[in-house]
Amino acid sequence: MEENLKQQDTRILKFALFGPESTGKTTLAQQLASYYETEWVPEFARDYLQEKWEENQHICVEEDMMPIAYGQTKLENDKLVLASKFLFCDTNLMVTKVFSEMYYDYCNPLLNEAALEHEYDLFFLTDIDVPWEKDDIRDSPKERESVFSVFKETLIETKKPYITLSGNKKSRLAKAVEIINNLVLAKELGFSSADFVQIYEHGISFEKIKKQLQIFKNGINKSHLISPATVSNGILSLSEADFETKAILFDANKATLKLKKFVPASGAASRMFKFLSAFLNDFNIEKESINAYINRKKESQLSLFIIGMDKFPFFETVDKKLKKVYPDFDSLGTDYKNYYFIKMLLASDYFDFANKPKAVLPFHQYKTHIANPIEEHLHECAYYASSNSVSNLHFTVSEIHQSQFEECVAIVKTKFEQESGTKIDISYSYQNKSTDSITVDLENKPVRTEEGKLVFRPGGHGALIDNLNNLDADVIFIKNIDNVIQNHVDKIALYKKALAGILIELQKKVFGYLIEIENQEITEEKIVEVVLFLKQNLNIKIDFEKLTFESKLDIMREVLNRPIRVCGMVKNEGEPGGGPFWVQDEKGVISLQIVEASQVDLADKNQAAILANATHFNPVDLVCGIKNYKNEKFDLTKFINHNAGFIVEKSVGKDSVKGYELPGLWNGAMANWLTVFVAVPIITFNPVKTVNDLLKPAHQPQ
Repeated sequence: MEENLKQQDTRILKFALFGPESTGKTTLAQQLASYYETEWVPEFARDYLQEKWEENQHICVEEDMMPIAYGQTKLENDKLVLASKFLFCDTNLMVTKVFSEMYYDYCNPLLNEAALEHEYDLFFLTDIDVPWEKDDIRDSPKERESVFSVFKETLIETKKPYITLSGNKKSRLAKAVEIINNLVLAKELGFSSADFVQIYEHGISFEKIKKQLQIFKNGINKSHLISPATVSNGILSLSEADFETKAILFDANKATLKLKKFVPASGAASRMFKFLSAFLNDFNIEKESINAYINRKKESQLSLFIIGMDKFPFFETVDKKLKKVYPDFDSLGTDYKNYYFIKMLLASDYFDFANKPKAVLPFHQYKTHIANPIEEHLHECAYYASSNSVSNLHFTVSEIHQSQFEECVAIVKTKFEQESGTKIDISYSYQNKSTDSITVDLENKPVRTEEGKLVFRPGGHGALIDNLNNLDADVIFIKNIDNVIQNHVDKIALYKKALAGILIELQKKVFGYLIEIENQEITEEKIVEVVLFLKQNLNIKIDFEKLTFESKLDIMREVLNRPIRVCGMVKNEGEPGGGPFWVQDEKGVISLQIVEASQVDLADKNQAAILANATHFNPVDLVCGIKNYKNEKFDLTKFINHNAGFIVEKSVGKDSVKGYELPGLWNGAMANWLTVFVAVPIITFNPVKTVNDLLKPAHQPQ
């Protein structure tokens, strides 16, 4: 490359304005230079060609391309010496290259080489959504879309880091400033411009990335457990008659309420079949028997799967397919039959169960058909989640799986609507990519693909607080996709409705107090009543000693005016997961919280002992009120404990990587809600964490 076409080396961050004629490049370059009090590089070709036109009406020809390239390079290098921290280039040699190829179907090799080698920290691709402004050296206003496409494709083909800027002058400037400030932060964190664009397009803020990296480095804040929450010490115990009374109360009020059932159902069922996938990866049927593998790996789950194989609802379908694919299947030995069964179950060209969402998998064998979780959730709707003959069911899904949900819904929805007389309205939402976390290795360095791209992973089900926040309902029932039952749906409905009845009672009291506070109808005697209510019904203790009357009202208003959750808790019978505890925060405030084992400092013997003494499990059912006493929706993001996230370690091939999960949906994401824990029977808890759970009585025909 010629010396006159070389860029000067610099630590100054350089930004190239890139796009067709009359797309606001000059305006934005001037705005940015003024904002950051630095230099901008004008377009050399404009003065050069204007002079030609004024002298003899000559227009631009191919021979002008190299003089323009030399002039533009010199102008940029001259301005670079004067710039402070940033330099904004109205144009660059890549623009000259594009116009040369467009107008003359040719680009001088020296110009082409220089255009490719010139580096900028970021290209701003200026959109064509601004009005065309005519002058002596502009043409082709009708070809803006095709010209814009050429500019965009050029950036993609040459792998230049770029972000498209659209909107009016004011919004473009604001967006550009935000991007530039974030790029500075990204560079400080050691990310390249390409990394910056990838993170930007993913929608994750750079402050969030910075915080995640700090969490990986410093670890998470552990919860400080005071004691387990137990029956009569944080967990409400009701008789069967009490449950029925609460359910009747809900039924009496539901006609005035908009109900919604919220079902987290994101992701594939890979963990459900993890032990089978491991078996296929590690087992060689030519070298050992399945029994030898089970003994070698101490793999009791595989043994249970094989023993109970014919009781799975998908057994006959898979068996039938095996006999069709392998005509001699019946004559094979037992090991080969079992091996081929598992292989077909997971094979991508056959059943591919591990890559499908749990929601569409066969869970229950009925006399007339096989039902999946979607069908079971629709079936439940008429029992407890309908009002005025309408039920609203919302699934959170992975975008790639929505069509599978819709196919399943189409098969059964009409049937259930006719049988129940209830119209079922179904909606979907996706986990927002902006809630994903960056993945790092054990040395806290970002993990990359073979192509050098950063790796992100979903932020866990705590990200779904955003999805919940977007719903509009008076009462929301939350239930996991895999917590369904084949039998006794009427019993399940009783406890769901009872939890909703408790919620309605609480709201009536809480809303009444808040209205009295607003209307200045509160007396000292009423304050005593509120304090007692908070202690007895919401497990909240308030010390009003030495406070003024006004301060007491302020505290009561702040404590009461929150979303409410009523959580159904079952006895812990050995299932993995967290549970309810009395927890002390960094300010010394003690409250009821759901805590995962990963949030506890297990090296502390006292904390480990408290964890071990837990009597109950994570909530299996939640009933939520997300509106205030004025019937306005709360902003649920304001009630999150952002320090209650998790660091999770995963294996990717032979490597171990770390990711950050957001505070869980019913853990830290709801930490600052008004909370009531209610003991419910074990019959309400029927999760399918592994495929073998389908062998339990709750999922088997009676």
